Amino acid sequence: MDAVFIRQLRLQAWIGLYRHEKIAPQTIELDLEIALPSGGVVFKTGKVADTIDYGVVVEHIRALVAEQRFGLVESLAERIANSILEEFGSPWVRVSIAKLGVLRDVQRVGVTIERGKN
Repeated sequence: MDAVFIRQLRLQAWIGLYRHEKIAPQTIELDLEIALPSGGVVFKTGKVADTIDYGVVVEHIRALVAEQRFGLVESLAERIANSILEEFGSPWVRVSIAKLGVLRDVQRVGVTIERGKN
């Protein structure tokens, strides 16, 4: 499987269920692996139009996180995964999201999900 990846994308997000999480945005960190559409056309053409443009994916995620609030990290991960499968034509995606510094003596907490087209 061929994939593009994005590592350590840090964004401010309105995320959380607790009262203290609802008064200010939190820093989250995302890692993504996005499978390329089958056929490997991009390796023959060398054209960005034949692949998944990671710059466009990052801007898409920035917009999604900026316009919505999420109670659970799992909900945000699911929303991002579904969006990538639908909007970018990827057959499979892995999304990891970490909340930074939310627990004492813990650097990150979060979730990793994998989704594919049925």
